[in-house]
Amino acid sequence: MPPEQIKFDDGAAYERYMGVWSQRVGEAFLSWLAPSQNLRWLDVGCGNGAFTEMILQRCSPSAVAGIDPSEAQLAFARSRNAASIARYRVGDAMALPFEDDSFDVAVMPLVIFFVPDPVKGVAEMVRVVSPGGIVAAYAWDLPGGGFPYQSLRDELETFGIEAPQPPSPDASRLDVLETLWKNAGLKEIETRAITVQRTFADFDDYWNTAERGPSMSGTLAKVAGDDRQRLKEKMRNRLPADSSGKITYSARANAVKGRV
Repeated sequence: MPPEQIKFDDGAAYERYMGVWSQRVGEAFLSWLAPSQNLRWLDVGCGNGAFTEMILQRCSPSAVAGIDPSEAQLAFARSRNAASIARYRVGDAMALPFEDDSFDVAVMPLVIFFVPDPVKGVAEMVRVVSPGGIVAAYAWDLPGGGFPYQSLRDELETFGIEAPQPPSPDASRLDVLETLWKNAGLKEIETRAITVQRTFADFDDYWNTAERGPSMSGTLAKVAGDDRQRLKEKMRNRLPADSSGKITYSARANAVKGRV
């Protein structure tokens, strides 16, 4: 059975599923990026606005714009504290709705593997960033097993069920990111891996979070009856709890930055 397509049409569900992970890796990424203040930012694939809000909280931008193909995600983004400052609009990463040289920084947070043509997506970021500006991205290391729910994906495969994949998973590899940036003509290119951790209150907290995740809920629904219970027990064994019942484990993202 082919995997379902990944669709993000519920900002609140995405926040519970990926919000903490996104915040942890986003904070590490911004510390590494170390941008100046008063810059014009573009958040490509801003989703529910989690990273956009971090830009406003940490970077003192002069302006922030966010684009995403999902109006439902943008509706959640507009409900955040940053909504009065950030400008959100529906948009395509491969055809950004902005003039040349409109921004000082363009970022793709956890997005580049969702872009059907990453080359075109990077070229568009370069186009809309002024000379000397920054083009950067980070993405879960999908080929390297860095996705936060990779262990669950692995166990699903033992039941003959393939979890959904984005259209361009290899774009998250460090070497591929570096090549994309070089081929786009960017300079002063740097890459790094970012490892982060998340703690769940207990196994039920983990399971309920994964079960409702936008990229996992449909897949988990295919596992029923005794198989579902076996899957839960296999995951319980893979994610042992500490003495207080909490579950902590790591995920890994790859990041790249360069200048126009």
